[in-house]
Amino acid sequence: MTNFLGGRRVSPAESKSKLRSLGLAVFLSATTALTAAPNVASAQSYRFNSVSIEGNQRIEDGTILSYAGIARGQTVSAGELNAAYQRILASGLFESVEIVPRGGTLVIEVTEYPTVNRVAIEGNRRLKDEDLTAFLEIKPRLVFDPAKADRDAEKIAEAYAQQGRLASRVTPKIIRRSDNRVDVVFEVFEGDVTEIERISFVGNAVYPDRRLRRVLSTKQAGLLRRFLRSDTLVEDRIEFDKQVLSDFYMSRGYVDFRVMGVNAELARERDAYFVTFNVHEGDQFRVGEITTISDLSDVDADEFQEELKLKSGDIYTPTGVENAISRLEGLANKKGLNFVRVEPRISRNERDLTLDVEFELVRGPRVFVERIDIEGNTTTLDQVIRRQFRIVEGDPFNPREIRETAERIRALGFFGNSDVRAREGSRPDQVIVDVSVEEQPTGSLNFGGTYSTNAGLGLVIGLRERNFLGRGQSVALNLSGAEGSRVYSLQFTEPALLGRDLSFSLDATYSESTSGSFANFDTETIRLRPGLSFALGEKSRLGVFTKAERISLKRRASVTDLGGIVTSEIDRPDEWDLGLGYRLTYDSRIDELERDRGYRLTFEQEAGGMGSNNTYIKTTGNATAQTKVFNDEITLRATVEAGILAFNQGSSRSVDRFQIGSGLIRGFQPDGIGPREIVRAGGVPTGAIVSNDALGGDKFAVARFEAEFPLGLPEEYGLSGGVFYDVGSVWGVGNAAAATGDVFYDDFTLRQVVGVSLFWTTPIGPLRFNWSHALQKEEFDQEQTFNLTVSTQF
Repeated sequence: MTNFLGGRRVSPAESKSKLRSLGLAVFLSATTALTAAPNVASAQSYRFNSVSIEGNQRIEDGTILSYAGIARGQTVSAGELNAAYQRILASGLFESVEIVPRGGTLVIEVTEYPTVNRVAIEGNRRLKDEDLTAFLEIKPRLVFDPAKADRDAEKIAEAYAQQGRLASRVTPKIIRRSDNRVDVVFEVFEGDVTEIERISFVGNAVYPDRRLRRVLSTKQAGLLRRFLRSDTLVEDRIEFDKQVLSDFYMSRGYVDFRVMGVNAELARERDAYFVTFNVHEGDQFRVGEITTISDLSDVDADEFQEELKLKSGDIYTPTGVENAISRLEGLANKKGLNFVRVEPRISRNERDLTLDVEFELVRGPRVFVERIDIEGNTTTLDQVIRRQFRIVEGDPFNPREIRETAERIRALGFFGNSDVRAREGSRPDQVIVDVSVEEQPTGSLNFGGTYSTNAGLGLVIGLRERNFLGRGQSVALNLSGAEGSRVYSLQFTEPALLGRDLSFSLDATYSESTSGSFANFDTETIRLRPGLSFALGEKSRLGVFTKAERISLKRRASVTDLGGIVTSEIDRPDEWDLGLGYRLTYDSRIDELERDRGYRLTFEQEAGGMGSNNTYIKTTGNATAQTKVFNDEITLRATVEAGILAFNQGSSRSVDRFQIGSGLIRGFQPDGIGPREIVRAGGVPTGAIVSNDALGGDKFAVARFEAEFPLGLPEEYGLSGGVFYDVGSVWGVGNAAAATGDVFYDDFTLRQVVGVSLFWTTPIGPLRFNWSHALQKEEFDQEQTFNLTVSTQF
């Protein structure tokens, strides 16, 4: 990095050397001149009758004299004269300074730094001018300072280094203009990206490198390096990864885990990094004896012991202990036992690798919340942030509750930065809780395309705002179209209706299918579904909803031969289906570190057809479980689903019944299995089939089992494999069977499918490729041996 001063290029080191030489020369000349006077030589002190300042154009004489600190008639020593020179030079206003005594007059000659006329950045393509100039110290119309120019060049280089361009160079150039002005131009050589070629670990025996690499946010460079921004070395990201690794091991009982150090070695060509994490795993500990004690007269320790969900033999995790403490303190609050705190004591048993946990309930200090101050929210209403608190002004202060509140505020996703701190209030027994937030954009407009083997190519337009009008509400408008179908939907969610843990949702959808669909008729659907949901417990939630729906069936002009059942359904007058129902869910995965294992249960019932001639009760259930084995290398997943549609009055249609396809059993087209109405030419059993319509069924039951495993390829490719086995059936058409036509597979007829999957994590989303083979199927089933979908997460 170089400076351009006095029309000649000099390096920063050379510039500093010349300034030191100049200062020494000035000092010696001043000393020599002063010692030439007989009275000065004898007293080593100097007196000037006047001070003359020359060369200044913008800076006032008084300002320079204030820096010098020398007045007329003042007696000064040689050291004080040198100090005056240093003060004037250190002001940063002058390119050069000279102090020259002339008899009884002290002459101060200065050369002012020029003013900045223009600041420009050249050669930058990867980073925009406005992004770089935002943090520069050099500004137009300010005095030019070479030190600031050097610092700004370093800042620009650091911005490129954050993007992995370590070979970038930034050179400040100074172009002299008239009237003592300069243009400052930063010439940028961006260079290539210095990627992370390899991430390895030393000291790990339990989990292999490939498993630990999946934990890190820093990734190795791979096939998608042009799309990834996580395959470059960023110091903050490495620090974050150290904490993530620690959390990963701690959540699995390795309480002695430590990251001993991280070594990043740059290749000789400076085009790649080799990063090594040096770790100490230690032993895995389990929970030993659990006890709850208290000396408080109003606390029954046995009652609190029964509240604990932590069990002996469980893998010990700090999160499990924190959850136990929260439960105990929550019980104390419910019982009106204010200021009761839980202090855990952990005892190690090295022989059997267990940790005994003793919870002691003690009386904490009597401290109250004086007030809650919120700042930084320009759009988000205070009430959105306040409702994340479980306490209000005047409540007993609980530090644990403040920490949990901070996590809830961060989880909103409305703020780029948030900080919750407590400080002493107006009295020692009161605290003030300060909340400082920095808002970030919460809206998005998405344009995209879709492709699946079922629907073909499609277009998706989505508009979403997660913090509508700063009220914490979510609004989403989606338009999607593919071959043979179009969907328009509007979703609105109020997460805290009436300021309580009560969520209100509204879903309005209009969809239609045309000639490209798998059925031999067109459909038009209008649906409006408002609902409320609230927590029943720590892991369970109940939702209630109502719906108004109308599904119209339209005869397709291109189809002339339809069965009697489908024809009667199309000819049925359209009716609005009014109904209400509830949905109960239970999710065992309350620990964020264990979201990839556990189970989820869902049960839903809906009573529909109110006010019409067709009334029914529809019941569905789903149970999904997932775990990881072989040191988290292999993911095992199992799902069981079932449903029954019971009509109290009237009969169902194809669009009302359960349709089973690739979404429930892989290996078959949509509506590919189940009861079917077959129509043959001439109505004779041996005639050619002219119509083969899926009728759906009033009952269905399916089970899906799958395993996902690594393929041994570099993790940065985002590829993994899987195998699956699906089994199930759909059956029963109810009163529709009485219509004219031949109905096949109206009884329980089992289908079985096996297959392999390829999972690919891409910048556009997780894709899943399925190749399947039906072990058991029926003659008129419509098989699908390949399917491409977006991979869903448990």
